[in-house]
Amino acid sequence: MAIRTGVWGIGNVGRPAVRAVVSHGELELVAVMVSSPEKDGQDAGGLVGLDPLGVLATRDVGQALAAGLDVVAYTASGDMRPVEAMADLERLLRAGVDVVSTSFYPLLHPELCPEEVRTSIESACREGNASIFVSGMDPGWVMDVLPILLSGVVADIREIRMQELFNYALYHQPEAVRDLAGFGQPMEATPPMLLDFGLQMVWGPMLRLIAEALGESLDAVETVVEKRALERDVEVPGMGHFAEGTQGAFRFEVRGMVDGTARIVAEHVTRIDDACAPEWPYPPEGQGAHRVLLDANPHLELSLHADDHFETGAAAGGNGTAAARMVNAIPAVSAAAAGILTPLDLPSPTGQGQTRWRKAT
Repeated sequence: MAIRTGVWGIGNVGRPAVRAVVSHGELELVAVMVSSPEKDGQDAGGLVGLDPLGVLATRDVGQALAAGLDVVAYTASGDMRPVEAMADLERLLRAGVDVVSTSFYPLLHPELCPEEVRTSIESACREGNASIFVSGMDPGWVMDVLPILLSGVVADIREIRMQELFNYALYHQPEAVRDLAGFGQPMEATPPMLLDFGLQMVWGPMLRLIAEALGESLDAVETVVEKRALERDVEVPGMGHFAEGTQGAFRFEVRGMVDGTARIVAEHVTRIDDACAPEWPYPPEGQGAHRVLLDANPHLELSLHADDHFETGAAAGGNGTAAARMVNAIPAVSAAAAGILTPLDLPSPTGQGQTRWRKAT
């Protein structure tokens, strides 16, 4: 029997999530939840670039729950509305609906989650006999399951480094680019994305998961941030004017430390203008890439770039893989025991369900 699936939010990750659900042979899309009045009542297919699906988007969560949901892919923002998002999550879990998501960073690693949040979510999981699996940023699989997989084909590992190298002029979310990442803000400002607290919360758990998978533990997680100013005015289509002298690029490292040495590192180099900070690394080609580098024997470097068939921009491919990662985890999450799940609780991700190579009989 197909797993009755809903998608909550159809932004940059939600749209490919809907498409991934529709193409999955073990899932059935039965509900799509939106916040915009303009999208309310529209066929979900038209909202994500597909033919009509017969599923109408709704702002009425109760109506969606009445559709008999087994699981929800929750992609609505948790950055700008953390209290509301957590309330949404608890409502789903207490109703007996499993959740996969990219939105709830505190739940990436249960042991690192604030006790009050963890206790509340675990209570909701018990009440509804439901599970929550959160896949992280950049996208999450590049920061956890991929380096874990690659560690199995090398020897004498000295450092594992995961990189995101991107131009955010191609990231179609102006509020996040300006307010969260800080592009166009004064150089003395520290945007939320670059606060030590945020770096620790979003990327620290994934470093610890990698260490655990390798039978290690980290002594500490440290952060380092650098910023560069724009040396010219920049106009970005859809996002407007970014003034010379404001923040034009940043570079950070979140470092998992063992005996005073960085052993697992998440690194970001992010620009709004390719001419800014020319001394920092660039993608091997194009304007965006994710990379995993293992200082080991042999030395291993893997660079990834994904092109989405439906969306434009360098970030779209990454969003599509983030969406597919969590959607493809749904069967395993549905079969798992109730509670907060991590990648170490689930089998390695595969595309089972996404191959419809034989004609239906």
